[in-house]
Amino acid sequence: MANCKEKASEWGLSVRAVNDLCKKGKVIGAIKIGRNWQIPADAEKPSDGRIVSGIYKKDTVPTAKKPLPIGISDYIRAQDEYYYVDKTLLIRDFLDRKELVSLFTRPRRFGKTMNMDMLRVFFEISDEDTSKYFTDKEIWKCGPQYRDHQGKYPVIFLTFKDVKFDSWDATFAKISELIQEEFGRHSVLRSSTKLAQYEKEYFEKILNGNVTEVELSSSLQKLSKMLNSHYNIAPIIIIDEYDTPIQEGYSKDFFDEITGFMRNFFSGAFKDNRNLSYGFLTGILRIAQESIFSGLNNLAVNTIFDKEYDSFFGFTESEIKKMLSYYGVSDKEKELKDWYNGYLFGSKEIYNPWSVISYLSKGCLPQSYWVNTGKNEILEDVLKSTTGDITENLFSLLQGEHVIARIDQNVVYRSISENPSYIYSLLLVAGYLKAQRKELLGDGSWLCEVSIPNREITSVYKNEILSHLMQIGAVGQTTANKISESLYTFDLKKLQEGITEYMNKSISFYDSGAEGFYHGLMLGLIAIMDNQYKIKSNRESGDGRYDISLFPRNKKYPGIIMEFKSDKKLSEEALDALSSEALNQIDDKNYDFEMREDGITNILKLGIAFSGKKVKIQSK
Repeated sequence: MANCKEKASEWGLSVRAVNDLCKKGKVIGAIKIGRNWQIPADAEKPSDGRIVSGIYKKDTVPTAKKPLPIGISDYIRAQDEYYYVDKTLLIRDFLDRKELVSLFTRPRRFGKTMNMDMLRVFFEISDEDTSKYFTDKEIWKCGPQYRDHQGKYPVIFLTFKDVKFDSWDATFAKISELIQEEFGRHSVLRSSTKLAQYEKEYFEKILNGNVTEVELSSSLQKLSKMLNSHYNIAPIIIIDEYDTPIQEGYSKDFFDEITGFMRNFFSGAFKDNRNLSYGFLTGILRIAQESIFSGLNNLAVNTIFDKEYDSFFGFTESEIKKMLSYYGVSDKEKELKDWYNGYLFGSKEIYNPWSVISYLSKGCLPQSYWVNTGKNEILEDVLKSTTGDITENLFSLLQGEHVIARIDQNVVYRSISENPSYIYSLLLVAGYLKAQRKELLGDGSWLCEVSIPNREITSVYKNEILSHLMQIGAVGQTTANKISESLYTFDLKKLQEGITEYMNKSISFYDSGAEGFYHGLMLGLIAIMDNQYKIKSNRESGDGRYDISLFPRNKKYPGIIMEFKSDKKLSEEALDALSSEALNQIDDKNYDFEMREDGITNILKLGIAFSGKKVKIQSK
């Protein structure tokens, strides 16, 4: 159903005119609820569009388009003032399943907070008639068995999305403040005749902010009991972005403190809590093995692999088509798809919602919007621990290739740095990869064919993933540019200086130096050249496997073949001999065979030898 204001915008009439048409019975299906008219969403404008006899409202009057909800997570405001993509059927699907506690894991900025606020507004008891925020939405068409739940429950709502601090003390203070505010939202309990005196004293203690960690850890359990006593119906508890403070604890070295607190906090709220109607949590990671949800056998986890709820986080293709049509830019569909589509949730292809609305609001300017909305610091810890094989695979992904990886959705924070293979699981659930194909293994993990979802994430890999991996940030973009420019101009002296400068500025990172390590180093440094070159690594050609080859995308540029050698504590003479050996191997093994087959005759061959921080380059 729609209201008069919405139909006035659609039909090019004033709100008063639409209201008058409803009064006169000229709008088929219009009904009056209270003081307001509700009009079927598909109702057509009456053919007789007169406002006063003899005077006509022109249909050509331009109508203002609703703005896009950038940074808006308030459901009431979003659905009223902005272009809103209706996700209310999430309520229907949940009520059909009736899972006691549901955890939804999705990447950041995919609409989790908005959806949780929508659930709050729908279910929560309020002095205001909040049904008006749903009468024109899809959920209202589903029948009384769903509408009867509207406005019937007390709701506890907390979002931890902004709990990002460097210490446990600051984190605890912020969580305490959020809980204090939520207790304040239920201040009706202060005068309730159904609460015991000790409960009211605890309530006042929370409001005064004078609680210990132990007392605060049981706050959800106690508040749910008080709400059940007062309203005679158990509350719904919603925790949005539950894992944000846990992630910060891992990165900032207060992991034990935050997990110890959260374990008791969630256990009181969701484990064997008789004062709970339903519970909802959202986050990026499941992290069940951290025992945050220890013993919580009533938890239904919905991940990006599950078909249930697969269309409710992010935008579907049909939603995108409708949005583009509304803003008159349907011709931008292909560009939008290339840049922001490609995520696979359950069986649905999903667009990144943050990037889509940012793209449209910027006049359809394609660029990386999502990466600038936050920082997943866990990536830094994982990328520091990558092995040579993982480095190779990350680079293959950047080149548009697929990689076979074992995905374990039960990511364990404490084990990430100990097991580098977890990087694929983390990148997938965090939105940096998509699973093209997947096969469930006997141990509950998945064997997946993963790839980069779209052009936006490709640019993220270049600017974030590989820069972390190769520590370009520690060296400076100037050094990386110097290295790529030297390859363009065949200035081997400048190339050697650039690589040496790189290693000198990163001395602590290069205490050891196996050949595979230097191989990964060079892959990272030349990554910024992939617009001009197709970069291949460790491929068979001729009679062996070359280290790195740069195939020019435009034949006016030369092909480049690199072969690496390394050894420890070499003299300058020995290093020079080792670089000659690397150079000669290119010819001895016919590594240029693949390039010549591709019609490339101008080929630069580089033999590069490393020893500690020293490098020597020879060419032909």
